[in-house]
Amino acid sequence: MTTNERPRMSPGSGLVIVDKPGGMTSHDVVARIRRLAGTRKVGHAGTLDPMATGVLVVGVEKATRLLGYLTLTEKEYAATIRLGQSTSTDDAEGEITQTAGVSEVTQALLTAAVARFTGEISQVPPSVSAVKVGGQRAYRLTRAGAAPELSARPVTVYEFTVGELRPAGDLLDVDATVRCSSGTYIRALARDLGAALGTGGHLTQLRRTRVGGYGLDQARTLDQLADRFEVLPLAQAAAAAFPGRNLSADEARRLANGGRLAAVGGDGAAGDGAAGDGAAGDGAAGDAASGDAGRSDAGRGDEGAGRGHVPDPRAPTAAYAPDGTLVALVTEESGQARPLVVFA
Repeated sequence: MTTNERPRMSPGSGLVIVDKPGGMTSHDVVARIRRLAGTRKVGHAGTLDPMATGVLVVGVEKATRLLGYLTLTEKEYAATIRLGQSTSTDDAEGEITQTAGVSEVTQALLTAAVARFTGEISQVPPSVSAVKVGGQRAYRLTRAGAAPELSARPVTVYEFTVGELRPAGDLLDVDATVRCSSGTYIRALARDLGAALGTGGHLTQLRRTRVGGYGLDQARTLDQLADRFEVLPLAQAAAAAFPGRNLSADEARRLANGGRLAAVGGDGAAGDGAAGDGAAGDGAAGDAASGDAGRSDAGRGDEGAGRGHVPDPRAPTAAYAPDGTLVALVTEESGQARPLVVFA
């Protein structure tokens, strides 16, 4: 532990937008933030593979309660796909399992193939992934020699654009930009694109550029955080991810005690933050507190979710007290707004 990484007083509750370096697991980053923040109550909102870099949203103290909802937001990636080789993990860290010629691949064929994987698609996760099969992670079964047959899952690719083909010896590299729903595996897109072209394909680089309302422009490296550690306060963090509702003092007290309020509907929401995708499910955030519940890095966790589609009316709304304090995330149903999680 270096001098500037010694535990310090907790900076309070909030988010830290980390620019994760390659070669570290998301859990490694959480462990580093725990030391910097001086608390074990730290978690992240969606795993990045060790090979991948870019935006990793980390919650400190009360902000860990936001993470399950942030996990389900859209995400954006910059990726490099190599055509002509398939690997055991669908990325550059696996063993080469098949090679094929790429001489017949043209820009027009590539563009047509990409179109097949844009929109609502059915995707089979990589065998080396954190998907659970019979209570066990798929990557553990695969590494034990019992690779499971994974079922296809519906995901949405809002944007999948590719650049010019670049020769790489006997192979072809192509840079891609992907904006997708939570649960989308970019490695699987590379694999399936290669299969559609008859060449095989795998991912060689992956950089996450955005998670919901948080982008690289807000991200800081671990070295920068070691020099000056601070969090994005709860109210600001919620405003970047969810639509808002301003409360009266009486409403704030009622909500803080778990009470319900009258619904206001989409027209009554204040603020212009992008909505999250709803309640937490299998994408629940990992590493919160000391349980490390989401420690799935070894199995290549969720690569998936950005912005731009119509918000789900059941998605959370951030509710603020008159002084601007975040009171709760609420959802509306049956004419009422009920608290999903209370912060006050």
